[in-house]
Amino acid sequence: MTGLGKQAKTLTEVQVRALLRYVETETRFPKRNRVIVLLSFRAGLRAREIAGVTWGMLTDAEGNLADSLALTNTASKGKRGGRVLPLHPELKAALGELMEDEQERGRVTPDGYVVTLAKGNLDLPSRAASVSFLFNKDWFKELGFVGASSHSGRRTFLTKAARMVSSVGGSMRDVQALAGHASLAMTQRYVDQDAEAQRKLVKLM
Repeated sequence: MTGLGKQAKTLTEVQVRALLRYVETETRFPKRNRVIVLLSFRAGLRAREIAGVTWGMLTDAEGNLADSLALTNTASKGKRGGRVLPLHPELKAALGELMEDEQERGRVTPDGYVVTLAKGNLDLPSRAASVSFLFNKDWFKELGFVGASSHSGRRTFLTKAARMVSSVGGSMRDVQALAGHASLAMTQRYVDQDAEAQRKLVKLM
């Protein structure tokens, strides 16, 4: 994780779209890489969590793709990291396309990883390092996104969620639940401040 003293930069939606176009057109495994990006920016997962997601966490009793991701503690960061995340429509569609390809290869099993990496790369720390490498050394470097890292998707997701949650009748507690944080204070440290929003808010007081 990027240290809180030097946080990974959040990305604009234009930058996220540029990243998606890049992995779809310029990388060797476009469907896999699209899912990696969307698990980060549309579900707020850490690199370790992206690496640890299995098809069993995404499918129902009949093996069909569900509407949510049931992330387990073992795939996350400790005892409290597990959580249920509703799937963004864009992410669910990308997962469906990847699932079709993986089924043809016989790799869609309850314990099978969604993100297939280098052969033999099965331990979770090594898998997480590979996911981080893709973001940090390949994609962001090629796109010239200075200050962005594998944690940028998580910070972008949580910042957007915090700014929009009141519009759907929710609160920061809901954002905390999506983040899988033990405390609200930790969630708040991930959220970018917006000076313009603060000025507008004060005018309404």
